[in-house]
Amino acid sequence: MPRFEDSDFGVEASPAAAGGSGAAVDARSPRDRSSMAGSLPIPNDAGNITEIPATRSSISDAAQFMHNLSLSPSTRDRRGSRNSFGTSLPIPRSPRVSRLSSVYTADAASVSRDILASQVQDMSKEKVAAAKNMAFAFDIDGVLAHGNEPIEEAKDALRMLNGDNELGIKIPYILLTNGGGKTEAARCKQLSEILEAPISTDQFIQSHTPMQALSEYYDTVLVCGGEGQKVREVAENYGFKNVVHPKDILAWDPTISPWRVFTDEDRAEAKPRDFSKIKFDAILVFADSRDYQTDFQLIIDLLLAEDGKLLTRAKDPVASRIPIYFSQGDLVFPTDHKGPPRLTQGAFRIAIEAQYKALTGVDLERVVYGKPERATYTYADEVLRSWMGQIHNQNHLPQNVYMVGDNPASDICGGNMYGWNTCLVRTGVFQGGDNDEQNPANFGVFPNVLEAVKAAVRKELGQEFKMKWNPKVNPVLHSNNSSAVE
Repeated sequence: MPRFEDSDFGVEASPAAAGGSGAAVDARSPRDRSSMAGSLPIPNDAGNITEIPATRSSISDAAQFMHNLSLSPSTRDRRGSRNSFGTSLPIPRSPRVSRLSSVYTADAASVSRDILASQVQDMSKEKVAAAKNMAFAFDIDGVLAHGNEPIEEAKDALRMLNGDNELGIKIPYILLTNGGGKTEAARCKQLSEILEAPISTDQFIQSHTPMQALSEYYDTVLVCGGEGQKVREVAENYGFKNVVHPKDILAWDPTISPWRVFTDEDRAEAKPRDFSKIKFDAILVFADSRDYQTDFQLIIDLLLAEDGKLLTRAKDPVASRIPIYFSQGDLVFPTDHKGPPRLTQGAFRIAIEAQYKALTGVDLERVVYGKPERATYTYADEVLRSWMGQIHNQNHLPQNVYMVGDNPASDICGGNMYGWNTCLVRTGVFQGGDNDEQNPANFGVFPNVLEAVKAAVRKELGQEFKMKWNPKVNPVLHSNNSSAVE
């Protein structure tokens, strides 16, 4: 994976980076370093993680009426500012997104068609090369589905990319979502059923997938969000050694959250212990909270605590504050609700920032992952490169990557800044005019994902490219132009 310097993105070099390659490696903990030097440690090249400069401001959005980046990040406002605790976001070096995997076995009919398709592809080498030199990155909510309901055109789009086209060739694509709260394997299984297409964990990135790199830094973490206690499994799957869920703390001391939501099922799954004796290293918000009051209270308690210990209050809450990470920054997202988009994790984060500032008088520094952060797109490159190796046995990135999204402030903003071709669809957050004013999609605006895919494929493979496989094709008797029908 390539390394990037702060100067590449218009940010100031951190003191550690400025020391050059000869500088000694700082062995202090991330929290110790952040409180003293404002920087997360940069691992050695031999490590399992790398760091990418952040594009998002480190200062809470409560600083200016909780507005700037939370509400309207813009491609036109090229940020080169710091995220919390330094210039970089840690991401995994490995493209593997999960220790669990989704496995799909081809049937006899599929094998037979693959043989026939390979013969067709042998006769169309130029088109095959072009097909292997393009790829798609899809957002999910508002592009492929609304909650658990599929967008019907998405099924046709994925079917075509999975080989239902005139060449019978797979055109690479990955799913890049700001959603989360479940393991990658569980979400891929769910999406495979909804979209009627095999989705592998090896082509799938949730907002918190790159956050598995943080397991190299922190041992004891409070992990919030998601349904039930599924985020515990997510964090443990990422390698975090001591994962604490808010329900664990409620089971230990129910009075810690006056307006708590705590069911018998919660108690059965909880893992209580004496949390007054436990030192927390970091707070991770993996997904939308299902119990705002409890999560608010515990997060604020830990942010104001002395050295990450509950039931304490720090004399200087800024100097002793443990770091807090949010998996994404979207303010709203589309659901199956028929009205406007619903509030999501960005709204929760803004509330935390406002509470912290009201209690301390200072802005909360925090780390935000997800789109439009460059780290997420850099990690997406590694996942896409690996996926290319699996489906085409080629270890390189396609030159023509198309990001298809519904949210201009994340999908399009991030894709534009990363140099991808961006396609905005009208099936989710965006319901505006000809294009978004702040983050215009550079490839165009489309009614749905299928139309975006068709336009991109025809640009790269020709206007006459057929979007259906002809099961009656005979590679010996038929030329490429007559080998398929619409």
